[in-house]
Amino acid sequence: MISPSELAADITYGLSVWLAARNSVHTWWTGIVGCALFAWVFFHTQLYADVTLQGFYIVTSLMGWWHWLHGKNGGQLPVRRTDRWTCVLATVAALLVAAGYGALLHRFTNAYAPFVDSLVLTFSVLGQLLLMGRRVENWYVWLVVDAIAVPLYISRELYLTAGLYAIFWFNAWYGLFSWRRELAR
Repeated sequence: MISPSELAADITYGLSVWLAARNSVHTWWTGIVGCALFAWVFFHTQLYADVTLQGFYIVTSLMGWWHWLHGKNGGQLPVRRTDRWTCVLATVAALLVAAGYGALLHRFTNAYAPFVDSLVLTFSVLGQLLLMGRRVENWYVWLVVDAIAVPLYISRELYLTAGLYAIFWFNAWYGLFSWRRELAR
């Protein structure tokens, strides 16, 4: 059964992600509201890494909101690329942190799927940091996050959230296409 808090979180956060793919600054405030709602949902389903992630999202959403508006010499930050070496190092770091955080959750909590949940956490952090910098590579990271999150959320009977993340996967393809077109201009 879908809880009212899960439904509210899915609608609000879904709007935020849709706005991000359309390169809209309104992605940030809607994301803050959605993250607060998801923190509640994930806490009650023992996905503690996802609760931590929502706190991170709230803080970085405030920063991203400001950065998108004032990030480049006081003007709006443009869409841009990240060099390959930075992407490789960031990916390796995300994998190592996921292993470490997963081990902590496994050892000290009753977390469900601590290692998979930690992968969602660390790659989401990477995706968010790239999104904050209006880096086109953020969409590749979100494709990975969504592919991992869907089965995780299904396993916790968060069917609406799993469906939303499946939609996010398609939205990430749209965002990638849209931002690459923006970059080419």
